[in-house]
Amino acid sequence: SLSLSLSLSLSLAPPPQFGVDNVLCHVADPTFVGFCSLRGADCGVKTIAKADPHEKVGVLASLGGKPHVVEYSEISTEMAEATREALSGSGTRLLYGAAHICVNWFSLPFLRAFAAGALGEEGSASLPLHVARKKVPCLDPDKGGGSVPLQPSEPNAIKLELFIFDTFPHAAKLVALQVPREHEFAPVKNAPGAASDSPDTACAAFSRLCVDRLVAAGGTVKAPRPCVAANSGNGSRPRPLLEISPLVSYAGEGLEERVAGREFELPQHLC
Repeated sequence: SLSLSLSLSLSLAPPPQFGVDNVLCHVADPTFVGFCSLRGADCGVKTIAKADPHEKVGVLASLGGKPHVVEYSEISTEMAEATREALSGSGTRLLYGAAHICVNWFSLPFLRAFAAGALGEEGSASLPLHVARKKVPCLDPDKGGGSVPLQPSEPNAIKLELFIFDTFPHAAKLVALQVPREHEFAPVKNAPGAASDSPDTACAAFSRLCVDRLVAAGGTVKAPRPCVAANSGNGSRPRPLLEISPLVSYAGEGLEERVAGREFELPQHLC
């Protein structure tokens, strides 16, 4: 990418890598960058606790003594459901419960060495291919001489993928920072109106985070008036939302002078 090329050529610290579908991602999070730098890591990763054993997320694990991200499609049912005693001594927790949310950090020397092929056995480090089975619209070969569009109900195609986190096993030191799901993970993977991981659920999660920040800064939120926006796609009317522009506050800092002692009626956009 241009960002990586500039970082390598100018010896600048590369920015963290993140997935664009995560609405709650803290871009260039100074806490995360500082954590990785102070630990002298080659790579850093943010994780959250899995919501349930079969949540469709990759997990951070050790394979052959090296860190890996194991995709949900590559983990067995037994592994997904395996538990261990919690460190606090109260109950059990998932053995493979550190969900990878695709927010990663890489040191410049590590990226330079990997890009130059200087890592791995005899400098042969490379990224493996992952198989993903997808439902891909196509033309029905049995109708209209192959000109009729077909929307498959089952996966009909194989997609080969490369993942940047497959560089992790080549790191001499990887560190992980577990963060609160409600603060840092709201992916958009499904269509509007879906019960989870949709634009609607992501907007609601971001609004809840903004409300928490506003209240922590001394503001209050009034019971919302009826919302007149279009419905969310599943027949229900969306809840009025609060959005705090990142130009106003990155993570809740500096809000006191704007909101302390004030009451806000939703929907509201602080900009």
